Amino acid sequence: MGTASGTIANMHENRATPHRVAVLLLPPIVGFDATIPSLLFGQAVDDRGEPLYEVRTCSLEAGPIESTTDYQLLASGGPEVLETADTVVVPGTRLAAARRRGVLPAEVAESFARIRPGTRMVSICTGAFVLAAAGVFDGRRATTHWRYADDFRRLFGGIDLDESVLFTDDGDVLSSAGLAAGIDLCLHIIRRDHGSVVANHVARHCVVAPWREGGQAQFIERNVPDTAARGTAATQEWALANLTEPLSVPQLASHAGMSPRTFSRRFREETGQSPGTWVRERRVDLARRLLESGDLSVDLVAERSGLGTADNLRHHLRKGLGMSPSSYRKTFAGNHAEQSAGIPA
Repeated sequence: MGTASGTIANMHENRATPHRVAVLLLPPIVGFDATIPSLLFGQAVDDRGEPLYEVRTCSLEAGPIESTTDYQLLASGGPEVLETADTVVVPGTRLAAARRRGVLPAEVAESFARIRPGTRMVSICTGAFVLAAAGVFDGRRATTHWRYADDFRRLFGGIDLDESVLFTDDGDVLSSAGLAAGIDLCLHIIRRDHGSVVANHVARHCVVAPWREGGQAQFIERNVPDTAARGTAATQEWALANLTEPLSVPQLASHAGMSPRTFSRRFREETGQSPGTWVRERRVDLARRLLESGDLSVDLVAERSGLGTADNLRHHLRKGLGMSPSSYRKTFAGNHAEQSAGIPA
């Protein structure tokens, strides 16, 4: 399988040909999960309004596909769709062999044999059981719905499972937690492939948050807080508008009217991250947008994003994306044309 940077480069070199996404529906399919890839990738377009992805659903047999709810689905193609796919997505499923015994039925194994080497593999929710049974996660990091984490570990004890995150990205192998986390993962893939302008356009169409970090905690059965209690949302909004400020924990806590200790605890409960990590990642997000949408020098991008110095910006981009600021700008240079053409951010 290819590297993440290789995938991005290939996509931008071949913008005329939409990236082919195959969504493999294995019954009983989680209907919500099955609709996410077509909706999200289907809304991603370039500056000319041309689709960046070609999405096709496929199944192993013709006819209606049983879902876990009270409706059925019809795929547009059979397993032959997998043969030409650049990305294969396996949505959540209750496929008994994978979910209970950790193996693939013969017909599913045969369909996986059709997938070309180097194809990007993606699971949503319990689709991770299928990829794990196929050996895709061997030596990789994965996640799934927190409710089924114990089952996953029992069946696939050698896989590095982290059920505390919304999604994982290991280059050409990615996975998401349950249900709505599949939206976060698809937006992440679009952002990785084509930049934040395109991803934000898709998010606005779907009326969803454009970005929830993969490291943000899943909402694992916690007591619902008292709605009358003060949260940190207002302080988060204030911080986003003041990223060039120091934004220390005492400063953030003071804005929220809390002690630093109480603020840090509540902030982590609400976001799954420490205040310092959250602020740093928001600054990197802003730096990426500035690199994509204009011609500011690296020094100015670092200053206006709150990262301070060009060296600090380089460090965080290399750590998070394996790219220098100049490489990142070159990769996503086309997005400035999209923004100028009026595609909403």
